[in-house]
Parts: sequence; structure tokens; C-alpha cells
Amino acid sequence: MSNPGTPTFDQLRIFLAIVDTGSFAAAGRRLGRAVSVISYGIANLEAQLGLTLFEREGTRKPQLTVAGRALLAEARAISLGIDGLRAKVKGMLDGLEAEVDLAVDVMLPAERLGKVLRAFAVEFPTVQLRLHVEALGAITAMILDRRAIVGISGPLAAGVDGVECIAAGSIPMVPVAAPDHPLGRMERIPPGAGRDYTQLVLTDRSQFTEGRDYSVMSPKTWRLADLGAKHALLREGVGWGNMPLPMIEADLVSGTLIRLAMPDHPGGTYRFAGVWRRDTPPGPAASWLLEQFVELGRQDAELAGMIDL
Repeated sequence: MSNPGTPTFDQLRIFLAIVDTGSFAAAGRRLGRAVSVISYGIANLEAQLGLTLFEREGTRKPQLTVAGRALLAEARAISLGIDGLRAKVKGMLDGLEAEVDLAVDVMLPAERLGKVLRAFAVEFPTVQLRLHVEALGAITAMILDRRAIVGISGPLAAGVDGVECIAAGSIPMVPVAAPDHPLGRMERIPPGAGRDYTQLVLTDRSQFTEGRDYSVMSPKTWRLADLGAKHALLREGVGWGNMPLPMIEADLVSGTLIRLAMPDHPGGTYRFAGVWRRDTPPGPAASWLLEQFVELGRQDAELAGMIDL
């Protein structure tokens, strides 16, 4: 059994240049090499592999052999991998992060998150991103524990020692229930009626705000750590609760949820903030992420009559 040699990256570059340009001469022009150097490089590559990669006889342009076609995809993959490696190293030498840990509040509209991260992938193709989606004080806890370099938090990050904040928009939170829920069937909800029914409440996964309640009105609560589960239970009529308006707009249109006109609990404005540790300022890629969320947040329109949550 014969064992092929190990080709050099330069030999693979010559091979791909010939394939892409269609001739040894054109490959030489692309790479800034003499035709003799190109021919020598391919001859050495074929000798290394023990295979003929190009048919040279009876044709004006070199044609890939069956073996050449079979190896083309692997050669391209190696070339792309080396290019990616060089780009990443250059970025690191220029101060660009190799990876970014981003923590975002579960209330952040999914459409906004997707828009920013799609643009991030184009702007920083060499930077790996780790996304954490958490609730309430868990975002600030991740920043303080250095598990995330930047975050988009709710209003709980304000005033935390060691954490810098910048406004990043807001969303309206509104009380809702299923149409067959007792509150949903009321034409006019009297003050205090919400206290008579189970309120579904989002809880904090971290210990940062353990024991603290936000916008809780009823003494009867079910506490959930997942906003999606809360949404599903609201639609099932298990209880009532506050939800970010962008997330349940389709439910309000279809009638699967009803916005509750509660005189003593109309909802409120949930404000976002970009956050990072004061002693660990974000690098270029993380700073770019923060800037995008801040810029999009400036476009947020607030509903009249809402108080800050």
C-alpha cells in the first residue's frame, strides 16, 4: 500500500489558481509567479500525491482528471480554513476578540436580536459568538461573574456597583389573559380583581434578585423561569400575567389572548440597557454589538400612560 506525501499549502494554492483561472499562465499572473514555477509546483504536488491532477496532452487548457476533480473540494476546504485562520490571527493582533459572550434579556424582541446578530456575522466573520438568553437580574449576574462580556439587560442593572449601563430602548409590557379566563370574560374589570386569580410570574434564574418581586399584584402566583412556558400557559387560560407586547401582538389579533383593561394594573414600560463590567471594557466586536442595540433602541415608541417597571 502506497502512502501519499503531505502537500504544502503553496502547492494547493497553485492547484486552485489553475482551476479558477483555466491555465498555467493565468495562474502565474494571479499569484505573481513565472509559468515555469507554476508547472514545477504542480509537478511536485502530483509527485507528492502519486496522482495526475491535470490532463495536459491534446488540449489548449489543462483539464482536471478524475482524481483532480475528486480532490478539488478538499483542497478548497483547506484553503478556506487557512484563510480563516489567518484572518482570525490578524484580527487578534489588531485587538479583535476571538469570541464574544453576549447575554440578552428574554424580553428583547426576537426580531431585533436576529437582525443584529445577522449583521454581526457579516461584519465579524472570524469572531465566534456565544449567546445567553436569561431573565431579570441574571443578565447583570453574568456580567459581574465574567460569564458574559456584554449584555442587554432589563431595568435591574441600573445602579449596580461595578457595572456600566447605556440606554438601549424599551418595550411595553401589558397584562393579558385567555378569552375564556374569568378576567378575559369581564366587560369591565373592577379595581383589585387581579388579586382574585392566579398570576403567572417570570422568575429569576440567578440569585442576584432572589426574593424580589416585580409587577406582582396577586397573592396567588405560579412562578416560571421560561417566558415561552408562561406564554403557553396564558394561552391555555391557566392564569393572567404581563407579557411584552411585541411577543403577543399576533395573539391579540387572532383572539387567543386578550389585553386586560385593569384600572390598577395597566402595564408599564420595560427599559433595556447595554451593560458591561467597568473594569473590563468591551473590545471592537462587543462594542459594535452594543452600538447596534442602542441605535435600534432609539427607534422604540413608548405607549402613553405607561409607568416604568
